[in-house]
Amino acid sequence: MAEGVNEQHSASMLSAIWAARYRTPARFVALVALLLPWTTTGVTFALIPWLIAFAFVDLRELPRSLLRPVCLLPIALVVLAVVGTLWSDAPWPDRLHAVGPALKLLVIPLLIYQFERWPYGNWVFAAFVASCALLMFYSFAVAINPDLSLKLYLSRGPYKVESGVAVRNYIDQSQEFGLCAIALVYPILTRFRESRACIAMLLAVLLLGFLLNMIFVVVSRTALVTLPILVVVFALLHLRWRTALLAASGMALVAVALWSVSPRLRATVAKFQGDYEMSAQDNKVSGMGSRLEYWRKSLGFIAEAPLIGHGTGSIRGLFAGVAADQEVDPLRGQIVSNPHNQTLSVAVQWGVAGVLVLYALWFAHLLMFRGEGLACWIGLLVVMQNMLSSLLNSHLFDFAPGWIYVLGVGVAGGMALAKKPKTGS
Repeated sequence: MAEGVNEQHSASMLSAIWAARYRTPARFVALVALLLPWTTTGVTFALIPWLIAFAFVDLRELPRSLLRPVCLLPIALVVLAVVGTLWSDAPWPDRLHAVGPALKLLVIPLLIYQFERWPYGNWVFAAFVASCALLMFYSFAVAINPDLSLKLYLSRGPYKVESGVAVRNYIDQSQEFGLCAIALVYPILTRFRESRACIAMLLAVLLLGFLLNMIFVVVSRTALVTLPILVVVFALLHLRWRTALLAASGMALVAVALWSVSPRLRATVAKFQGDYEMSAQDNKVSGMGSRLEYWRKSLGFIAEAPLIGHGTGSIRGLFAGVAADQEVDPLRGQIVSNPHNQTLSVAVQWGVAGVLVLYALWFAHLLMFRGEGLACWIGLLVVMQNMLSSLLNSHLFDFAPGWIYVLGVGVAGGMALAKKPKTGS
């Protein structure tokens, strides 16, 4: 009898150890999601224990998993960035530095493999929303008292604090808050349908908080462009056409009301026209005007080397070669290493070959999220937000938006694939 009890106890211990073997990597990914809205250094350090823990899971099927397009295409883009250093004329430090932003894409296949097999992805989603919610409340506090901003204490030397921006910048903050707000719509509706009104109301309060922050505290123009499109996508996918039409009418009324009561929102929208006039008429540096100049020059660089581009890290040198005198023409004298458009950034460096890989990557990841469920909804949102915001920024290669893409596609992709019939694709 005693031997049987000992065997059961041993089996129970082994089962617990085996379960912990797969829960531990998920906990570290959740830690990365928790730190992402706040710190770049913390994210980097949190990735190290995750990689160590990942090495101890069952990796026998990993080589086969990497051959699927959703995993192979991120690897292909990184390989292209590495190989592109060979024909670049930029100094080697610039070439190697330009490879760095693409390296994060190598994490996507590993996350897909992990969360396709072990169902702990909701930990990651919950950690990210909770962290963004804390940042949102902190942002309100900084809007009231700018001296509370962490940027005053973490930066070197004097730092201009943006209203309501607690860490990093308002573009990253708007991306995070906008994503959380739209992503929460699905679980709110699901909880109401399941008669779990208390949880639904709690999530609705968070959603409202994110929106109020973006309306009255600070919002980026990129978020203003992408959010309405994401709302339309949700309506088309999850609402009947009559309900969607009523929702659209209600949103239009709400938008008019918010426009009348939010000076911050009106100022952000007016900045589109103001920036254009500042650059077109006065030849001064501005956000939108500078982007138009970057895009114009980038198209010229692409025409010079359309097939394989100028090589990794070549952007800054190309802009330096055609820059005007900074004192005579400030707008056309700018030298940048980022044209603020993902397609142009890829095309300048790796030509048509790079653009084909980039769009194949986005398309393959979109197809991965066909279907119902929270994972498919979050994954679809992440990919579409990245594609849309990459019209005005290089968000696949930027730190915070790029890591949002990596975590969203990797975790949600693994969960979505786990629910689909196993095929060779």
